[in-house]
Amino acid sequence: MNSRALPFVALILGACAIGFVPNLVRLADTGPAAAGFWRMALSLPILLPMMLRDGRGLALRPSNASLLAGLFFAGDLAFWHYGIRYTSVANATVLANLSPVVVTAVAWFAFKERPGRVFLTGLVLALSGAWTMAAAAQGGRPGALLGDLLSVTTALWYGLYFIAMRQARQGEGAGRAMFWSTAGAVPILLVVAIALGEPLAPASMGGWLACLGLAVAHVTGQGAIAWALGRLPTATASVVVLAQPVVAAIVAFFLFREILTPLQMAGGVLTLIGVVIAQRAPIVAAPAQRAQ
Repeated sequence: MNSRALPFVALILGACAIGFVPNLVRLADTGPAAAGFWRMALSLPILLPMMLRDGRGLALRPSNASLLAGLFFAGDLAFWHYGIRYTSVANATVLANLSPVVVTAVAWFAFKERPGRVFLTGLVLALSGAWTMAAAAQGGRPGALLGDLLSVTTALWYGLYFIAMRQARQGEGAGRAMFWSTAGAVPILLVVAIALGEPLAPASMGGWLACLGLAVAHVTGQGAIAWALGRLPTATASVVVLAQPVVAAIVAFFLFREILTPLQMAGGVLTLIGVVIAQRAPIVAAPAQRAQ
């Protein structure tokens, strides 16, 4: 078998697993933040053996970076899950995938990693597509604009999570960083769910199964993508991962009869093309850095 075949299959399966997440949130039969709480809490028993493999167990305290990543991921889930409640699954998933654009923009301002014209072209296309999707959805679900705004904000939270996790991974293995960031998100999501008066426990067996499915999708999807990213070219991986919105939209059609208008589909395609271009853009060092 080709050395890239297995990572490619893992990447596709991981992207498909994450594509089921927004639909499982709808089926969780609980509040949006509470669904995030169960997603993280039920993931911990699965992640624990991965964390213990390095032999240091629970004795080694988590890094500040991994706990900070948990804070940002809690924000990501809370905003995204509420976005899924108000807008379509396709809109919520596509708009949340603006995170690569946000990561580069944050790095631009925080680390002086100045992007060039290619990135700016991708940024314009992605934002134009996002605006088109949001405008086209206003005649559909009530509160769709709020859902779209929450989903776009999710991209900011995930961008911050990505940066914090990158810092955590400099001193911790992937299993340990993922375990502690997940553990850090659990109490935050619980507090948010209680503060917003959400029902915490699913009211049906189907709801509990959906919450368990969220945990399995979280671990297998994120784990498969993380494993494959280290074995495939970034350009290839960046395109395949964007299968998530496609899978999410297909599943939403069969489960909830969510039908995308031609304008929404065009906006979604334009957004994803912009994200791909932005991800592949070279980063240019700032003049002050080049002088050092």
